[in-house]
Amino acid sequence: MQALDVDALLRTLMAWARGERRVCSMVRPPSPEDELGAEGPQAHRRLSREREALVTERIQHTNRIKGLLAAQGITDFEPLRPGHRARLDGLTTGDGRALPPRLKEEIRRQLARLDAVISDLKTVEAGRDALLADDTVAVSTGDGTPPAAAALSRLKGLGPEFVSILCLELLFRSFNNRREVAAYAGLTPSPFKSGGIDREQGISKSGNPRLRKMMIQLAWMWIRYQPGSAISRWFAGFAGTKRGRIRRIGIVAVARKLLVALWRFATQGVVPEGAALKS
Repeated sequence: MQALDVDALLRTLMAWARGERRVCSMVRPPSPEDELGAEGPQAHRRLSREREALVTERIQHTNRIKGLLAAQGITDFEPLRPGHRARLDGLTTGDGRALPPRLKEEIRRQLARLDAVISDLKTVEAGRDALLADDTVAVSTGDGTPPAAAALSRLKGLGPEFVSILCLELLFRSFNNRREVAAYAGLTPSPFKSGGIDREQGISKSGNPRLRKMMIQLAWMWIRYQPGSAISRWFAGFAGTKRGRIRRIGIVAVARKLLVALWRFATQGVVPEGAALKS
């Protein structure tokens, strides 16, 4: 069995060497220095990934505080607003009683943890913004086009977090065509054909999960802030006023189209059709 596998692999490699590019797909792994070095993409990606963890932690602390107070009939306390500690002292339960001392102490400790998370979040975002502003770190094609971060930041609807994930999760790699770009994000279709059966199984989800998640979020933002673009007009024609499954299918297609368009814009300078730039 192993001999048959080796023989098949050898024939495949010989076909690839002859120029038959459809016999297999070659993986181009980055070097250890590029991936794990002090200035490599893996090191830089730590900022955006830490920010994601901090945002999740902030939500958890906020929900915990709101839940504790909601059990006492208090539903209008916002832990993220200024002056929340002073307002906590004056809170009363739904039936007019003062908050129990132990409960108030627990909420204060939760607020302290929340303040620490917010402080760390500001530090991480400052580091991310400095990284995007550094032309020696921002991805560039080297052919005279501007660095990817500077180019993408010009488009309406793209904030620093979207730009950083695009640069650090996608644009640090090289791709030959749009199919490779969509496949890397796991946004390519996965049809199933067997005999008379021919059906679509949805997207492959075999690529970078963080990039795929971000592109779905960005697709909704793009529809909102770039309504005049060709991609948004396509979505409006496809989904119309429909809701539910049709809109979900359409937004995944928008994410795929948008990813390819942004890749071309960042690497080739081709502005997405109908897209508006920031003034």
